[in-house]
Amino acid sequence: MKTIKKLNILAMALLVSTGVFAQKQITKTAHVNIFSSTVAEDISADNYVTMTSINTETGEMLFSIPVQGFEFKKSMMQRHFNNSNFMDSKQFPKIKFKGKIDDLSKVDFTKDGEYTVTVSGDLTIRAVTKSITEKGTISIANGKITTTSVFIVKGIFDYGVGKPTSKKKANNVAENIKVTVKAQF
Repeated sequence: MKTIKKLNILAMALLVSTGVFAQKQITKTAHVNIFSSTVAEDISADNYVTMTSINTETGEMLFSIPVQGFEFKKSMMQRHFNNSNFMDSKQFPKIKFKGKIDDLSKVDFTKDGEYTVTVSGDLTIRAVTKSITEKGTISIANGKITTTSVFIVKGIFDYGVGKPTSKKKANNVAENIKVTVKAQF
């Protein structure tokens, strides 16, 4: 009788813990693309090693983007991006976003569909944190969650990212960066 009681308690604990874990979805392979257009040339880089989590109960979201994970078509661009004059990826190895879905009640995570949401939170680049609010889409298909957002990070120099010191170099760096984020859980 005691063994059956212990098994029932163990089974209930497993069910409760499974429910808790199902609320928080995590992926380590979210895709982040950055794009800027300058007089000199267009610059684009992709990062496929971004850790992202979403809590379907609270709407909390977290993105941790390793700066050195960005891949450029030109190796020189990648070196410039990571050096101390620009992103300084050795001293500031990650870009972070911590926020929350403002209108979580619009999303039914148990039902297939596409939901447009607003997400607010803090974006940290080079140890400078600014509050941002952006639109995004949450898609549910066969129980799988996909989040997507396209937005502009304005005033990149305000985050301490290397502001060009000469007019010649000013044509090579855009102050506003288009960011596309897609995560599949």
